[in-house]
Amino acid sequence: MRLIIILLATIGGYVNAHQWTPTHPEMRPSHIQGLYTTEMHLFNSRKEINYYSIRVFDKDWVPVPFAAAPSLIRTKYLDHHSSDIYIRKADLKRAYYICSKSKILSTVKDPSIIASRICSKIKK
Repeated sequence: MRLIIILLATIGGYVNAHQWTPTHPEMRPSHIQGLYTTEMHLFNSRKEINYYSIRVFDKDWVPVPFAAAPSLIRTKYLDHHSSDIYIRKADLKRAYYICSKSKILSTVKDPSIIASRICSKIKK
């Protein structure tokens, strides 16, 4: 039984995900008083996905208020996109992860498409 599980895990295929960098972003004061900012970069390596959302979470995965320019990213296959993330100084201690998540359109009916979420841990 153990051999079957190992074989399925190693030859069962792979999930193609996007890239979200830097892995450990550093927040710095923004030009707007009371806000901190960092720049995140997305690379779309998924042909079937054109939209990604951005979210910020604390270490218990509770959403933290933030602003992003933009917070919903439209990017074509093999394109790069940068987004500025802004977090209030009052929320900065709670903010732990900055995540991107692929958005599957409701018109896509392929059951093999899997949403991917990649999170970067904020450097403290």
